[in-house]
Amino acid sequence: MKEEKINKEYIDLIQSDQDRYYKDYNLTVEKVKNSNAQYKGKPIPFLYHPMFITEENIDDFNKIGDMMISIANKVTDRYVNDGEFRKKFNFPRLIEELIQIDNGYDINVPMGRFDIFYKDYDNFMFCELNTDGSSAMNEDNTIGKILLETESLKEFKTKYRLGYFELFDTWVDSSIELYKKYDPKNLKPNVAIIDFEESGTIKEFQEFQKAYVRKGYNCIIADPRDLEYRDGKLYHDQYRIDLVYRRIVTFELIEKSDEIHDFIEAYKNRAFCCIGSIKSQVIHNKIFFKILHDEDTQEFLSGEEREFIKKHIPVTGLFKGDKVVFDLVLSNKDKYILKPLDLNASQGVFAGKDLTFDEWRIKLEEIWNKDYLYQEYFEPFTRDFVVFEEGKLKIQEFKSILGLFMYKEKFAGIYTRIGKNNVISGITDYFTLPNVIVKGR
Repeated sequence: MKEEKINKEYIDLIQSDQDRYYKDYNLTVEKVKNSNAQYKGKPIPFLYHPMFITEENIDDFNKIGDMMISIANKVTDRYVNDGEFRKKFNFPRLIEELIQIDNGYDINVPMGRFDIFYKDYDNFMFCELNTDGSSAMNEDNTIGKILLETESLKEFKTKYRLGYFELFDTWVDSSIELYKKYDPKNLKPNVAIIDFEESGTIKEFQEFQKAYVRKGYNCIIADPRDLEYRDGKLYHDQYRIDLVYRRIVTFELIEKSDEIHDFIEAYKNRAFCCIGSIKSQVIHNKIFFKILHDEDTQEFLSGEEREFIKKHIPVTGLFKGDKVVFDLVLSNKDKYILKPLDLNASQGVFAGKDLTFDEWRIKLEEIWNKDYLYQEYFEPFTRDFVVFEEGKLKIQEFKSILGLFMYKEKFAGIYTRIGKNNVISGITDYFTLPNVIVKGR
């Protein structure tokens, strides 16, 4: 069962009764507007059209995720155990120190979102790995549940079995299983979802909080600046914190480290179980892709892993040092995209395809020797989707990027964004598509 065929069937369905589905689309817009699918106070942009995911796709995602986790674990272990290898990452001293602290549960990447351009198992390319504060579960699940109640998908259910990837309760189960490795005696750990107030996605945090409470656990949402390390434990007022679900991104932890001394000291002394630990920064930082292509990294990987990297990890390099690098990138404008080493939400990312040669040259001069990477640009795969514009139905082609959620090193779900620009992200024109699993009846 191919997703292209299913997608075409859905388009045909909408075209068969445009007025009916346009009315239902307007009702759906209101439901999303009144839901908690919000980003910075505004409803998440979406289409009246999900990303259809088949069982074959899920098999692909399991294989892709498993292979990347295998590679990630080997590189992370080498980082921890090899001081010379560690120098390749050039992390600040504080982060080096925190990475090497045993997290108590023997998993390097308890949560991640691996962003890929995907058509099928033979045709996909990694974009980046997110392990710090991986987000957007709320967008997928909230809009997904709303879309599953639309007239169009109710009609589709007469032919197919439809479902979605539940991402909240499954995370609670995964995190508690990890906590049991850290402390098998404490059956009811007090949980805290931790991020800086000005940076956190509070609506999503509240959904995770509800999920922990549903499962019988105390859970608070807190700013790390409001925590106190005393008597060997980490506290928020009188609330002892046993398990931290970390949503702080590492670059912000570094920036604000002077404001969170208690959190950092408690972390160093293993006063709480941190999921995920700072160890996941090894693969989160964008230099990871550059290091994967290095000869001394390839030496400790298997032949299958080396081939996987060659086919599916874009060639990446530091945009600094030898003038030959500058000239190479300058003279191949449409071949490259430039990315900061460690910012999120596509901040500071720009593609040569979007600029004139003069604009490209000016940009490159501005960022030369300033913690940037150059990376081979990959043209995203496309799919047709239904769009209602001023009451008119249009079929439009969009580029897509899929984020594979990994819980406890296993594939757990997807976050899909589509757009028409060369960079698809939350700071450009984009839509979030919920992912609907399709099975035959």
